[in-house]
Amino acid sequence: MRVDIDIVLSDTPQNLTLDFRDLSTSMYLTDSYVNKSLEINETSNDLVYSNQFDDDPIIVFLVILKIIIMLFIILAAIFGNLLVIVSVMRHRKLRVITNYFVVSLALADMLVAIWAMCFNFSVEITNGQWLFGYFMCDVWNSLDVYFSSASILHLCCISVDRYYAIVQPLDYPLIMTTSKLGIMLAVVWCSPALVSFLPIFMGWYTTLEHLEFRKRHPKVCSFTVNRVYAVISSSVSFWIPGVIMLYMYYRIYVEADRQERMLYR
Repeated sequence: MRVDIDIVLSDTPQNLTLDFRDLSTSMYLTDSYVNKSLEINETSNDLVYSNQFDDDPIIVFLVILKIIIMLFIILAAIFGNLLVIVSVMRHRKLRVITNYFVVSLALADMLVAIWAMCFNFSVEITNGQWLFGYFMCDVWNSLDVYFSSASILHLCCISVDRYYAIVQPLDYPLIMTTSKLGIMLAVVWCSPALVSFLPIFMGWYTTLEHLEFRKRHPKVCSFTVNRVYAVISSSVSFWIPGVIMLYMYYRIYVEADRQERMLYR
């Protein structure tokens, strides 16, 4: 994301360009890519965001098209996932253990659209300017990490459920009980808080330079993480669930291939 900022140092305005990336694009900034320092007068925090449109019809058209596409994606994510939830609630035959995971996953994805994507939409249409203050910036980053991690953990649980249903079908009713379903969903919804709300609100996720930068510039909401948080968060939210899913679906493929060979002997 590129943001052009007009900074008034004296009587002569000077232009400074900053590059930011946000969490919604799943691109974490580590301390090797820290916030670029601003050589400005610390007594003046007035940042005026320049208008890049200049009434150019082509640019205005592209901006309007971008807004329409983003709104369509957000609405499609909200109502599409809501349709999944309503379908399972209305039809009793769909109320099986696997579909409870699917409903919970749909809820997590719908909340991603409502919270993370809507905040990101406001940033995009204001040319990178954050309008909601320091505290809400932490809320946005936390919710983005939280719901994204919950979505991936749901996919991991679905792969485990399918593994037992296909590889051990006779033992499946004994293994995947209602109580175990509740435990798995509780873990899926609670564990992401350990890599989202707790480290973000405590300030453990980033560098001291970034914290100072945010205090001086509340209209910029970037998400810069240190190496320790990047490794832990990516492992919990992506690498470990990803490895589990790959292993489970590989075992499912091997079992399906074995059963197919047995049928054609």
